Amino acid sequence: MSVQHITAAEFQSVVLESERPVLVDFFAQWCGPCQMMAPVLEELSEQFPQIAVVKIDSDEAPQLAMTYQIDSIPAFLLFQDGRPVKRIVGAMPMEALAMRLGLSS
Repeated sequence: MSVQHITAAEFQSVVLESERPVLVDFFAQWCGPCQMMAPVLEELSEQFPQIAVVKIDSDEAPQLAMTYQIDSIPAFLLFQDGRPVKRIVGAMPMEALAMRLGLSS
């Protein structure tokens, strides 16, 4: 799988109605640490195909960012059954992100 860029209009169908877990990356184009996470998220999506990985630009979806209380980026929310179940903030290596998501030990 690869990382999918979505819009606020797609959030309901792609994230909230997904049958499998979805990791949402709230990012911004101007954010250096967010850009550093792009290859990490690609690697995560390849190694753990059981979860979908999507990116949403918080500048283009401010209402969504406010709804999920995104006050620092990059911010990662793991959704299961339409609800956020984990929140991780900040850039980190793929192994650390996978561990914090409970995907590896």
